[in-house]
Amino acid sequence: MKRRSFLKIAGGVASGCAIGVNPVAAGTQDANVGELPKRLLGRTGDEVSVVGFPGLALSQYDQFRCNAGIRDAFYRGINYFDVAPAYGRDGDCEKKMGIGLQGIDRDKIFLACKTKKRDKEGAREELERSLKRLKTDHFDLYQLHCIFTPEEVKQALGPGGAMETILKAKEQGKIRHIGFSAHTTKGALAAMNGFRFDTVMFPINFVEYFRIGFGKPVLELAKEQGAGVLAIKALSKGPWPEGMKRTRQWWYRATETQEETNAAMRFVLSQKQVAAGIPPSFLDLLDKAIEAGRSYQPISQAETQQLKDTAQSCLSLFKKQEERVARGESLREPVYPGSPHECCPCAHA
Repeated sequence: MKRRSFLKIAGGVASGCAIGVNPVAAGTQDANVGELPKRLLGRTGDEVSVVGFPGLALSQYDQFRCNAGIRDAFYRGINYFDVAPAYGRDGDCEKKMGIGLQGIDRDKIFLACKTKKRDKEGAREELERSLKRLKTDHFDLYQLHCIFTPEEVKQALGPGGAMETILKAKEQGKIRHIGFSAHTTKGALAAMNGFRFDTVMFPINFVEYFRIGFGKPVLELAKEQGAGVLAIKALSKGPWPEGMKRTRQWWYRATETQEETNAAMRFVLSQKQVAAGIPPSFLDLLDKAIEAGRSYQPISQAETQQLKDTAQSCLSLFKKQEERVARGESLREPVYPGSPHECCPCAHA
């Protein structure tokens, strides 16, 4: 399929300044010094930047700042941009990203989107709406979003499920690759055993890995299947301990210093099959993640031990969901009410 440019906004865009390009960032980065590496995304044949752009971050800024953040990230080497209709109220993040990507060569962008819909018609409506909001004629990756339980997988893959829409869209050239995101081991493994997905988006970070072994079975099966892994919650340090003063208004803690971020990203990117890590949804943390990606080298034994020690002072963000799903319990009530993307059926954001 011939890949095309982003669809133009009515009236066009006369110049970068008209939509908020950061004049300092645009084109001023030295591509030969600390270039952001790219990796093959599993068996897709596509290369993506080792740091992905967290589309949910756009919910926190006005359009001008979003435009500047998108372009700054692009000129610093990010080509993987991730977003979903569930991010922000009424598709706010999709709309902002659609505007912010205007003027960037579509062939240089790997654009990923998602759907929480599990039925055929709901997924079709959401896909078409997302294409319009992102002002593009195709997605490089389209994913079933926020899988928790095997029952969700069965519904999405079964007769009349979302996968029928996704496969049809791929035939039509609207989708290039198919993936999913999941937040429990049982949900992820059910998806991977039910369909040959190109990519797996799953929480991979040192706290979960060393505290409860979270991510290990998923990474192992992804390697066996040749699927590319996109690591979400890459900089997480788990939920906020009771009584701890929050350094930012977010539902979980994250690494804050450049040194901490370098170590966390080094751990994530040292895991086999991981193509990219996605930082929490703040542009300042994205900046730190980019710097960590540019200075990446495989993690040492000493650094690994230090992260193991640090993990012991942190809490698991996913243990509650993991245990509930393992017992076959319902997830209809939010586990973390403060999460802007709580994935249970009762969530609206």
